[in-house]
Amino acid sequence: MRLGLFGGTFDPVHFGHLLLAERCREECRLDEVVFLPAGRPPHKQGQPITSGADRAAMLELAIAGQSRFRVDRRELSKPTPSFTVETLREFRREMPTTELVFLMGADSLADFPQWREPQEILGLAEVAVVGRYGSPAADLAAYRQLWGNRLVDRICQVQIPRIEFASREIRGRVAAGQSIRFMTPRAVECYIEQRRLYRSSE
Repeated sequence: MRLGLFGGTFDPVHFGHLLLAERCREECRLDEVVFLPAGRPPHKQGQPITSGADRAAMLELAIAGQSRFRVDRRELSKPTPSFTVETLREFRREMPTTELVFLMGADSLADFPQWREPQEILGLAEVAVVGRYGSPAADLAAYRQLWGNRLVDRICQVQIPRIEFASREIRGRVAAGQSIRFMTPRAVECYIEQRRLYRSSE
C-alpha cells in the first residue's frame, strides 16, 4: 500500500489543496491520501488560527465523495507544536509495511533544510513536491550536496495547473464581505457562513 500524507493548516481548505491531493494520488500511485490538519503549526506560533474542530469539519465536507481521501485528527489533540518527522514516525510504527509519501508544495521545498530532521523525513517517506505547470522544476543539486543521492532520489516532482487560491485570500474576502464562491467547495462555503468564521468583527 502507498499512503499519501498531506499536512497543513487548511484554514480553510480550498480547491488548490484538493487538486494537489488528487493529482498526487494519480501520479504517485497512491492508494489513499490522508489530510493532516495541524494543531499548532511551528511556523505559525502566535498567529490566530481557526479551531481544529472547524478546520477538520471543513475538510470532511470538502472530501466527501472521494473514497480515497480521509482526514486524520491526531495532530489536533497535541498540546505542543506538530512536527512532520514525529507524525511520520507514528505512521511508520502503526503501518510498518506501508510506503509513505509526504506531499508538499514547491514553495515549502526551499525551507525544507530548516525543518526538524529533514534527513529523517526522507528516510521515513518519499516526498512529492508539487509545482505549477509552466514553472521550472526545482533544482535538487544543493540538496544532493547536503544529503547525498540516496535520500534526494526519494524526492519526486509533480505538476498541477496554476491555481492561485490561498486560504489567506479566502479569509480576507470573508472578512470584507466578498464572495468566495468557486474558491472552495460549496459545502465548505456554507459551513463558513453558518459558523460565521473569519468575520473581522467577531
